[in-house]
Amino acid sequence: MAMSALLPATALHISVTTACFDDDQTEFPSSNLFAVAGDGIWDNGASCGRQYLVRCISTSERGTCVPDQTIQVKIVDYAPTTLSPSSAESTTIVLSETTFGGITNTAADSINIEFQQ
Repeated sequence: MAMSALLPATALHISVTTACFDDDQTEFPSSNLFAVAGDGIWDNGASCGRQYLVRCISTSERGTCVPDQTIQVKIVDYAPTTLSPSSAESTTIVLSETTFGGITNTAADSINIEFQQ
């Protein structure tokens, strides 16, 4: 799938999840490929349910990103409700553990990503 208009961003990895949809667990993808929106894409809640393609582009440690691996995620919540305020400020997207592990080779706390709706 061709990726155009990619935007550079940062993402953090956490394993805590919440929901946009009144805690309706059926809104979580069965694949566990979901994410939480930061202020940059939150759009006053309109991002709930949106699908994004995400790809790891760099980290502080070489070899962490899986080359050319892109994963589609569904937005399920707002980052300031799941992160500390200082972490949420600089985070564009918080990835589920499954998503994070799918685009990285090794453990990392934070990665730089490209994403596209």
